[in-house]
Amino acid sequence: MNGLGSIIASLAVWLVATTAWSAATLPPGVDWQRAASDTDIERVFAQAKAERKPILLYWGAAWCPPCNQLKATLFNRQDFAERMRSFVAVFVDGDGAGAQKLGSRFKVRGYPTLIVLNADAAELTRLPGEVDAPQVIALLQQGLAGGRPIKAVLADARVDKQLTSAEWRMLAFYSWDTDEAQLVPAVERPGLLAELSAKAPASEPEVGARLLLKALAGSDDGKGIKADDATRQRVSKLLADATATRKHMDVVTNGAADLARALAPQPGVARQRIVADLDSALRRLEANATLSRGDRLSALHGRVELARLGQPKDSRTPKMPSALLKELRAHVARDESEISDGYERQAVVTYAAYTLGQAGLWSDSDALLRRNLTKSHSPYYLMSQLASNARKLGRNDEALRWYEQAFDASEGPATRLQWGASYLSALVDLAPADAPRIEKAAAALFGEAGSQTNAFYERSAAALQRIGRKLEAWNKDGQQTAVLKRLKAQLDGVCGKLDVADLQRPTCEGLLKAPAGSA
Repeated sequence: MNGLGSIIASLAVWLVATTAWSAATLPPGVDWQRAASDTDIERVFAQAKAERKPILLYWGAAWCPPCNQLKATLFNRQDFAERMRSFVAVFVDGDGAGAQKLGSRFKVRGYPTLIVLNADAAELTRLPGEVDAPQVIALLQQGLAGGRPIKAVLADARVDKQLTSAEWRMLAFYSWDTDEAQLVPAVERPGLLAELSAKAPASEPEVGARLLLKALAGSDDGKGIKADDATRQRVSKLLADATATRKHMDVVTNGAADLARALAPQPGVARQRIVADLDSALRRLEANATLSRGDRLSALHGRVELARLGQPKDSRTPKMPSALLKELRAHVARDESEISDGYERQAVVTYAAYTLGQAGLWSDSDALLRRNLTKSHSPYYLMSQLASNARKLGRNDEALRWYEQAFDASEGPATRLQWGASYLSALVDLAPADAPRIEKAAAALFGEAGSQTNAFYERSAAALQRIGRKLEAWNKDGQQTAVLKRLKAQLDGVCGKLDVADLQRPTCEGLLKAPAGSA
């Protein structure tokens, strides 16, 4: 690939010079207590109890774009810092030594996750990281008000017990996407949200509207809630209301195409109307200067997704209005030139590159990512996007080079297993005949897992399980049995070092089945 060698060489020099900054950091202003073990958490819980303060637990990672969006738009705000003086603020870096074990304890897996607990360490609620900063700050008041746990609130709502206004808002703004099925299985979520929307009192129109939008957005292309004319009219009226759409900006921007499919499953007049209503709302949000760059870009992304409706979901060359493409290019160029904050750059540039690809502007996407490799504190994330772009366009050798470079540059135990799993999966898919390279990658990953103390919890376990499934599928015809025997022997050695009482041991032992013919 033209320029790849020079890019990597300059990047290597830059990485050496910025090692300290590449570690997980947070903006100043809040006294974050870092936790990487059960001992750390118990210390935090004791502090909260002694000071009678609620807890805000933030789980994130250095590379994660939505996490960087939080750092650029919420964690750096003076009003957030002031509110946090009444909380014990806890940061769990997903690449901390014991972070994945803590993830298992708190039932968290996705980055970012924000959990509010009371002074007695009972979970009250989970906050949606995608809503804009002022709303998150307002929601934190629930923790200060000594509210009830979300489970109790939901149970009462379902049997028609009276809830306070704050409790209805808790349900409406709960982070259902990071719930990890604690309140309800994901498949049942749209129905539950629709049920709550119908139960919401008339005195809480904002609550009812948000719950309905969330239910529709999660309805799986119209297979969940069956929208009728009254529902379509209600949503159209909401979309025409600038104040209402601003309040529910995150649902409208992130779920625009899903809303259109749920409200009008089939192409026709009804879909054309709702798409027009959504596009008008998104245009207003895109132009709203009170929103962050990331949120305004999200509105533009929603318009791209609406333009893709009716076209094959995997289309690499979708038909797009020329005016929209021109607007997208100008918007991205303006953002790239104006951003000076490193956190914001990681969030916006990566999202912009993805949006350019969705619009079929692949060369623009590649160029944007290349220009920002040496400006990113987590360049391996951008490398992964370059790999994905190349793969989607059938440039397999180029894709594998970027996947490998991304893995080599990745930092942190959980991140390295995740990026390594992506690299190995790509090898199996794109170069299945290269057994030596596949074995070398798998052996390296099992070796890294063996050197970690918490490799078989949560995200790390999921990455390793993905590797196991990929290797077994690779050997479905028995042609790679010898390779899998060697890898299984290596993995058995890793598992054997775990105490028989360690909860990680069954996970480790279940990663890779002994290939047929093994002794």
